[in-house]
Amino acid sequence: MSIELAYGREKITLRVPSGASFESLELKTPEPLDNPQKKILEALSHPVASPPLKEIVRPGETVCILVNNSTRLARSELFMPVLIEELRQAGATQEDIFVVFTTGSHRPLSEPEMRELIGEETASMISMYNHDCKDENELLFMGDTAFNTQVWVNKKVVQADRRILTGSVVYHYFAGFGGGRKALVPGVAGWETIRNNHSLLFDEQATSGKLKGNPVHEDLLEGALMVGGDFLLNTVLDENKEILGVFAGDMVQAHLQACAMAERAYGVEVEEPADVVIASCGGYPKDINLYQAHKALDNAVRTMKPGGSLVLLAQCLDGIGSSLYEEWADKYDDLAELEKALLQNFVLGGHKAYTVGRLLQKGRVYLVSELAPEKARRFGFIPAATLDQVLAEVYRDRKDLKTYVLPQASLTVPKLEVE
Repeated sequence: MSIELAYGREKITLRVPSGASFESLELKTPEPLDNPQKKILEALSHPVASPPLKEIVRPGETVCILVNNSTRLARSELFMPVLIEELRQAGATQEDIFVVFTTGSHRPLSEPEMRELIGEETASMISMYNHDCKDENELLFMGDTAFNTQVWVNKKVVQADRRILTGSVVYHYFAGFGGGRKALVPGVAGWETIRNNHSLLFDEQATSGKLKGNPVHEDLLEGALMVGGDFLLNTVLDENKEILGVFAGDMVQAHLQACAMAERAYGVEVEEPADVVIASCGGYPKDINLYQAHKALDNAVRTMKPGGSLVLLAQCLDGIGSSLYEEWADKYDDLAELEKALLQNFVLGGHKAYTVGRLLQKGRVYLVSELAPEKARRFGFIPAATLDQVLAEVYRDRKDLKTYVLPQASLTVPKLEVE
């Protein structure tokens, strides 16, 4: 038996050894929308718990549209033209409208990346800006949350008359779900705001699929509400990046509806853990770097027996994705020492070294990537030149190992029946 697995923009053929107890954990997503533009327009015209967008925006008001960065596709190129047309009908001009990309603590986007994300036509009409979380001159202070997070947010965003939050909704390993409030915080928040919020991930309630009682989510939401979002447009995508659903309206209520669909689309029931797990992040951009590939690793580990073997396919053309992740992974070999250091002084990037390191303790984790073998090894992985090579090693002594394959591990959230 063989199966094609995504690897960057390419495919790798998985040849499952004869005799293995094999099961592919496929997403049981609904059919994608056959006319997404029509659905986008319907969502804008009949929003959740909100007046239509055309009744919110007034002529002469400046409108900031927050758009995902390259690591989180939302199909912005499909909904942006519809959104712009709605704003035009409300009386907004091209000069009134601008885009800020929600880079959070990630690198800035190049102009070609910006254009690809929102489409050439839209990019040629309106101004586009990167957010820089470390540029203190471009941040405004909004207040303190109940979790003692100082909320600093991009000045251009705050000073706009209207703010439209866009993005996609998937599970998030410690914020519960992506999308919604995350366009504002951490999307266009300051470094210290993001750092303090992410330090809440040590709480056991900060986990995938959980919003109520999750301190990370509640802190994000409180900070986002200080800024305020006038309207939200979130999508839920399938593994082929086709739109399953469009949710527009109130930034809280519309987001909750999108989360409910994401839970139905991405959750997969699993009877018991397996000896071997073979996981593809789902290709570009989910495996653009090791930092992003962590999402797939987190999901895949859930299906592995303690001490089992996991093979992660993550091309990592952009390398690690965080210099601080590299620095902290180099600095601490002992996970307990790393945790102690983060509890004393939480550092973004350092948290990734901790969360990945915690997962790697649960079994043997092989990495098929473009990273140099010594670099993969330095980050705690067992480097593998090819998938065939690592499978020959894993199945050398036994061919009858229970095996799960996750073709879309970044999206697929296993739900063990024993949990």
